[in-house]
Amino acid sequence: MSKTIFITGASRGFGKLWAEAFLKRGDKVAATARNIAALDDLVSTYGDNILPVQLDVNNRQEVISAVSQVVSHFGGIDILINNAGYGLFGTVEETTEQQARDQMETNFFGLLWVTQAVLPIMRQQKSGHIIQVSSFLGLTTLPMLGLYNASKFAVEGLSETIASEVAHLGIKFTLIEPNGFATEWAGASAIQTTDSIEDYAPVRAAFAASGENPATWGKPEATVEAILKVVNSENPPQRLLLGKIAYHVVNQVYKNRLEEIEAWKEVSIAAHGDN
Repeated sequence: MSKTIFITGASRGFGKLWAEAFLKRGDKVAATARNIAALDDLVSTYGDNILPVQLDVNNRQEVISAVSQVVSHFGGIDILINNAGYGLFGTVEETTEQQARDQMETNFFGLLWVTQAVLPIMRQQKSGHIIQVSSFLGLTTLPMLGLYNASKFAVEGLSETIASEVAHLGIKFTLIEPNGFATEWAGASAIQTTDSIEDYAPVRAAFAASGENPATWGKPEATVEAILKVVNSENPPQRLLLGKIAYHVVNQVYKNRLEEIEAWKEVSIAAHGDN
């Protein structure tokens, strides 16, 4: 049975790739972009099955109008994929106030506005699946991406909370947590801090060197099968790591955290204050 899928940030990268995969199998897709001309090729191929929607997720009123437009056009929304977002590269100290606010505005608040706008539709339907495109950097961190890390940590906490609030209403939640992929995320879509403090030169150099290894970057097309499995699942995971680096890094991070928790167990318990 075909589904109606609302996906943000569909002009390039994962968003466009996944939108086309859904359309190929016969789903109806509402695809948002700041510039919907980027979706002309999909409209030409898939006709009425795709609804291009011009949307800046930072504008809450635009978001509300976009959701209303999609529901009027397709009659409902089965799946929301919150994919809009970008990376801000630079150390935390080098980041300006405006850059920090802009990063959170899109990656966190934009996702929040879309989620809030879609929830009433899914509550009325007593069904739905919300898929938040987070990052493995919502579970661990890398230098040079401090504000991006923070935005994805916020998305993780927000989404896990909403999932617990709406589970009894038949609404499912999944956090998708990719490692780096060979999309434009680290290229044309990225923003760089403008200040350059010399003390951080070794950190910048090490970060740049790590990105030069081709094995660091996953192949975007390899994610299609994974996203289709998630949307087809009767019991989708609350979290799904995408990519071997994400899996190995997060696996080790959690082992290390548990070891440290156990090492400080007595101090933690004593701090409760029981006699």
